[in-house]
Amino acid sequence: MRLEGEPTLSQIDDYNGTATPEKKKLVRNIVIGLLIVSAIYGFIKFNFSTPSDYIGTPENPGINTARE
Repeated sequence: MRLEGEPTLSQIDDYNGTATPEKKKLVRNIVIGLLIVSAIYGFIKFNFSTPSDYIGTPENPGINTARE
């Protein structure tokens, strides 16, 4: 059963490794761009997000680990 106007597999550009060079270049550029953006995000996240483990306040300073 084939719908009217539906392309066959051989008519699709990307079927069986027949993608055009422009499409291959576009996909490669998108993948490289995403890798660069994720590397920049990872660098920023790694260098500028220091978690604050201190949960005390001046009134309740928390656990005192100093030896007495």
